[in-house]
Amino acid sequence: MWTLIKREMKRTFKIINQVIWPPVITTLLYVFVFGLALGSRIKNVQGVPYAAFLIPGLIMLQVIDSSYGECSSSVFQGRFMNSIQEMLIAPMSAAEMVFGYIFGSVARALVIANIIMLLGLVFVHTLPVNWGLYFFVLILVSVLFSALGIIFGLMAEKFDHLAVLTTFAITPLVFVGGVFTSVQFLPPALRSLSLFNPMFYTIDAFRYAFTGQSYLSLWQSLGIIGILTAIALTLALRMTAAGYKLRT
Repeated sequence: MWTLIKREMKRTFKIINQVIWPPVITTLLYVFVFGLALGSRIKNVQGVPYAAFLIPGLIMLQVIDSSYGECSSSVFQGRFMNSIQEMLIAPMSAAEMVFGYIFGSVARALVIANIIMLLGLVFVHTLPVNWGLYFFVLILVSVLFSALGIIFGLMAEKFDHLAVLTTFAITPLVFVGGVFTSVQFLPPALRSLSLFNPMFYTIDAFRYAFTGQSYLSLWQSLGIIGILTAIALTLALRMTAAGYKLRT
């Protein structure tokens, strides 16, 4: 399992210009366009400056995207090139395979998140107020979307299928999940619909780690994230143990 984790981390730094710098640069553009431009018009959101409100949402946006992309592409690439067969004949359990991929993905997410956090310190002068919660939510959310990446990496028949969840679910739900504005600005009907958006809970809990403010109770958000993570992990482990699309 440790060898698999090291391989995934080595892969990340081999393609650093594809997987590390693009989300960092994209986040910087969001900060300049939204944080500095809109920040002059929107002074405070939930009791904090708009730019400080924006940073945790942008970090979570990139953590979700990188965690899903890392595991889904690694698993599918292993299936496509048949290199995953080496792990199937090695003395590795399904749990070791799953957590090997997941821990490698979490490592990438932590690198991206911490780089963006440091950039937030430089440009926005904001840091987490609760470091324990900061790392806990980061890791929990990364595990959730890494497990989803494994599930879709096993189900996909071609590379295009990996983008289905990102294009039609993750990206739209993240953007309306409170990254750029608080749900308190939405009409009552849309505010109620936000409670059915799982991305909203991840962003709201993570924002609490930065600002000490959240729309919902912290424990409510953590409970929802924990349940979703347990479901995704269980499904990923069962599919891997059963050899779903891994064995003929």
